[in-house]
Amino acid sequence: MAQEMTFSVFTVVHVLISLLGIVSGLVVMYGLLTANRLERWTTLFLVSTAATNITGFLFPFKGLTPGIVIGVLSLIVLAVAVIGRYALNLNGAWRPIYIVAASVALYFNVFVFVVQSFEKVPQLRSLAPTQKEPPFAVAQLLVLLIFVIVTGFALKRFRPDLTLSRKPESSRHKRAA
Repeated sequence: MAQEMTFSVFTVVHVLISLLGIVSGLVVMYGLLTANRLERWTTLFLVSTAATNITGFLFPFKGLTPGIVIGVLSLIVLAVAVIGRYALNLNGAWRPIYIVAASVALYFNVFVFVVQSFEKVPQLRSLAPTQKEPPFAVAQLLVLLIFVIVTGFALKRFRPDLTLSRKPESSRHKRAA
């Protein structure tokens, strides 16, 4: 009984950390689209996403599962994002590498969220009980498509080096008037 309660509490903590990773990741994505670094949100996203993966490895499992594979891939992508963001300060090619890595890490979180939603939410489970049915495939394809499009926009727009070095346009216009 106590072990079941502990497992239930652990599951709730894992889910809350996962949701924190998704929400903070969406805020970071907004920052990428608006050329805003959002330092604290980025740290929260990277840490909570790593914690989600690590706590996911602590669940009982037999053999290699898709969740384990995604967790390992996510940690690799997160390591690349952390290196690009903090060790190499988004210099040169590390700006687009960071954007793609952060986007992929968030995508993995959302991918797993969709999987878990189709497993745990009765209405979704009835639509795709084995997750091989079209509603599940369409949902995952839609999520992937959204991430590809948003990542493309982020690659074009997230240029914090240019935003910091620009002079305010209002001062130029005042001199001319």
